[in-house]
Amino acid sequence: MCGICGIVAPERGAPQRELAARMAFRLAHRGPDEFGTYADERAALGHARLSIIDLATGTQPIHNEDRSRWIVYNGEVFNFVELREELLARGHSFYTHSDTEVILHAYEQYGPDCVHRLNGQFGLAIWDRRREELFLARDRAGIRPLFWLMHRGALLFASEMKAFLEVPELSLSLDPQALAQTVTFWSPLPPRTPFKEVRELEPGTHLLYSAARGTIAKKTFWRMPFADKDGVDRRPLGEIREEFHSLLVDASRIRLRADVPVGAYLSGGLDSSTITAIIKRFSDTPLKTFSVSFEEASFDESGFQRAMVAHLGTDHHETFCTNKGIAESFPRVVWFAEKPLLRTAPAPFMVLSRLVREHGYKVVLTGEGADEMLGGYDIYKEAAIRAFWARNPRSRLRAQLFARIYPWLSAQSTGGRAAWKMVFVQGLEQTTLPWYSHYIRWRNTARIGEFLSADMRAALQGYDPIEEYVAGLPAGFHDWPLLHKAQLLEIETFLSPYLLSSQGDRMGMANSIEGRFPFLDYRVMEMSARLRPELKLYGLTEKYLLKQAFGDELPEAIVRRPKQPYRAPIGKSFFADPQSALLERTLGADAIASFGVLDAARVARLTARCGRKGGTAGEIDNMALAFAVSLQLLCEQFLAGRCDPAPPPGAAPVREFGPGADA
Repeated sequence: MCGICGIVAPERGAPQRELAARMAFRLAHRGPDEFGTYADERAALGHARLSIIDLATGTQPIHNEDRSRWIVYNGEVFNFVELREELLARGHSFYTHSDTEVILHAYEQYGPDCVHRLNGQFGLAIWDRRREELFLARDRAGIRPLFWLMHRGALLFASEMKAFLEVPELSLSLDPQALAQTVTFWSPLPPRTPFKEVRELEPGTHLLYSAARGTIAKKTFWRMPFADKDGVDRRPLGEIREEFHSLLVDASRIRLRADVPVGAYLSGGLDSSTITAIIKRFSDTPLKTFSVSFEEASFDESGFQRAMVAHLGTDHHETFCTNKGIAESFPRVVWFAEKPLLRTAPAPFMVLSRLVREHGYKVVLTGEGADEMLGGYDIYKEAAIRAFWARNPRSRLRAQLFARIYPWLSAQSTGGRAAWKMVFVQGLEQTTLPWYSHYIRWRNTARIGEFLSADMRAALQGYDPIEEYVAGLPAGFHDWPLLHKAQLLEIETFLSPYLLSSQGDRMGMANSIEGRFPFLDYRVMEMSARLRPELKLYGLTEKYLLKQAFGDELPEAIVRRPKQPYRAPIGKSFFADPQSALLERTLGADAIASFGVLDAARVARLTARCGRKGGTAGEIDNMALAFAVSLQLLCEQFLAGRCDPAPPPGAAPVREFGPGADA
């Protein structure tokens, strides 16, 4: 894992190596081990390296045989061993043992279509000096980030937007439509970012920029290929179970390829427990596992984590996350997330990645992606129950079904249950609506937009982020099973933009930790897209196939435990320390006036409501509070420039490549 950046100038001129180096230094947290730059009269590339594969000779940028093509690359391609053999047979030669060089030669052999042969997680850039073309590409699931912009005729790219803070005379401004997307979907959807000037390359997409012609050609090469009702896999369960088991084991095996030790996150849930159990069989030494526990008992899963540790005998390490600690870390969380947040949940992941780093590890495998691929979320069950309710409005099972998902409903007063019924009936009859499954979530969280300033709200008149997203749904979507529709919405609006970004890549790389995700091997993803819905959500039993395939290898308590969504306290964290200045610093009247993006009066009432003990603040209020605090922090850091300067390289070597400077 690394950080990459670069510039392609509109005309030939003086090399911009210094700018590429400064941008790379901004990404030092992603790659503190070594820095490299390439520069010629048209382009400059920068790289901050986290050494994981080919420690001795994997220095980037890497070139082809005649040095006409150069690559900088962030991520891992796990099938590089097999792909290298294929390219050797076709006459290619290599001077390193890295996966980076394999990608470059695959591009030489297959052109942009090389991405179809890559099994991994990546954001990459290849500069063709002869053709004066820049090729950018991002992995199918959007695990690794890649941003780009045009400035004064130049194209610039980087793994994180903070690298653009080094670009002379570039000013960033908030995009109101991106904020509307954030309060609806929890994140802007690519290509939007919080800033008007910056674009995010979409998952499964590549971009070819011709500097000579000044043209950009962008192509989506992969989108989750869900089957319609007639195209699902109808084979017997036994055959499917065996194939799925073999596939997930192989996906885990190749993600152990590294020249450094590999550990695992262990949450205590089914997904991470399955991955940990799989990779334990490939380990000759005690497998190191890592987890986080919480001060708040309702968020804590440490009992299940310890049960799994006892079952597998791993070398386990745990960190404790307090409410106060979450609030204290929040400004740093926003700095690395680079977007407004509706939850504090990323903070414990940043604390956890620091624990991994303290133990000298750089790589962990995790269970992310299982819920999206295999029907694990309550939102899928909600959709199924609501569709049943719409078909059977007089059924007495309605309340019982919702109580099975949310047991706390049974403890509600009569008035409380009636209030929740009003929530669940929203849009109930609109079963043909493409976003039926997400109707409640999106409509409710969109109300957070009311806390934007009057000017911001006025700028959003006539804009509907849901309508914009739905307009781009794939052909045939209306013929898909309800579960498949819900899965696509969750994958495209939540998995990549939020879970793998704010809660994944960014919180890991804040401490130079690379996460790897076997459930997001494209082979596993494509198989899950073909599964008939009942193998994923069997009645109200989530991840049915996963339990069938691996249940015998895990403790029964792990397999049968109710699904516990990962969460972290919001309001309780921000109000945990009465002496904390964070809320006054960000949500005080002067602070709000300085940026003009929030409604001061509404935010003041919100803050009072969330801070009142025994008050009436609900989940949406707490999410609105997190949004307001994080939006103000983002403005501080990226618009007002109140952020740390780019760190110097320190003791890490800096290598220079290019005409007259080859290291």
